[in-house]
Amino acid sequence: MLRPDTFALTLLLALLTALGPMSSDMYLPSLPDIGRALHASTGQVQLTISTYLCGFAAGQILYGPISDRLGRKPVLLAALVLFGVASVVCATTQSIEMLMAVRFVQALGGAGSIVLARAVVRDLYSGVRAGRELSMIGSVTAFAPIMAPVIGGALQIAFGWRASFILLVMFAATSGSVAWRLLPETLRERTPGPLSLAAMGKLYRSVLQRRDFVAHLGILTATFVGLYAWVSGASVVIQGVYGLSPLAFGATYAVGSLGYMLGTHIATRNVMRLGLDRTIGIGVTIEAIGGLAMVGVVTLGLVHVAWLVGAMTIYLAGMGLAGPQTMAGALTPFPDRAGTASSLLGFTQQSCAAVAAAAIGQYLGHSAWPVAGVVAAMGCLAFSIWALTRRVRAIVQ
Repeated sequence: MLRPDTFALTLLLALLTALGPMSSDMYLPSLPDIGRALHASTGQVQLTISTYLCGFAAGQILYGPISDRLGRKPVLLAALVLFGVASVVCATTQSIEMLMAVRFVQALGGAGSIVLARAVVRDLYSGVRAGRELSMIGSVTAFAPIMAPVIGGALQIAFGWRASFILLVMFAATSGSVAWRLLPETLRERTPGPLSLAAMGKLYRSVLQRRDFVAHLGILTATFVGLYAWVSGASVVIQGVYGLSPLAFGATYAVGSLGYMLGTHIATRNVMRLGLDRTIGIGVTIEAIGGLAMVGVVTLGLVHVAWLVGAMTIYLAGMGLAGPQTMAGALTPFPDRAGTASSLLGFTQQSCAAVAAAAIGQYLGHSAWPVAGVVAAMGCLAFSIWALTRRVRAIVQ
């Protein structure tokens, strides 16, 4: 079994966390081809992202309370099995409507990995130490959005859009096998009481009563909506507006994701010295700068794609600094309800991101404005929430 404070455990948790971005990012280069193959409009294809986000949100609201009662490991393994089966169906579907529906089920399974990875971190660590661990996981996980679209672009050119889903099946099977053999059960005390909707609602109410949790949740949600404005719109903007090929899109998208890796790396090295609050503050400031820079690129009509991607790279660097620390600050007050708190974080992030992705999909066309406007607004909102709630948040340094 893997032990705490080892890189092997961090790596396993990072792989489990990477399942989400792999599922959402790997098939992005294939979106135009999916539309052609399944005779679907751009809006319908974009809805496969939104339905995935809705499923991810719905799944996250369930896994935390269940794992607080039954344990992390059995719930995680069940989630991975569901994800794998749904991915097989995604790879064989013949209609856009079926793909939308099965993406929802796929996300229900994939949600378990990220919720339970965060819960395991809180089971083992707290405060700044938890923030550092989440940053280390983020540093490894950052390879997923960097490599996933590149791999997806190559698979699209070589084998077509279905190949990405087949690779996801293999990824889930491998990580699930390792977790089954090596992941210890980290839940020390199971939450008493019946496993019912009423009991789950009571748990969620107890978490939401903490004003510091709500403040962290606001920062994290704004940041995440900005990210998914980019995730949902980048393929259409970069391939449709700027004219790049699927493989070139994957490489360009990956370059932007390097910003997140840089941010998490800086946070890992400095959060123990700076503390959670200062690290979050630096991160959300950089997010706001990146978002406003993206608006500037579109306003000035800068035609090279590097300007747009460069601005998003700045935003993602800020997210890498702020995101893991905000999660740590939100989870720290709940050693006995880490799964529930983790679920609530994920549900709120994903449901808001799903709404944003669906809305953006309706306005995408011949301009990057729908993406740039939302990214800028969310970066500024995250900064504003951080600045206005400094006295509310009881940050553990």
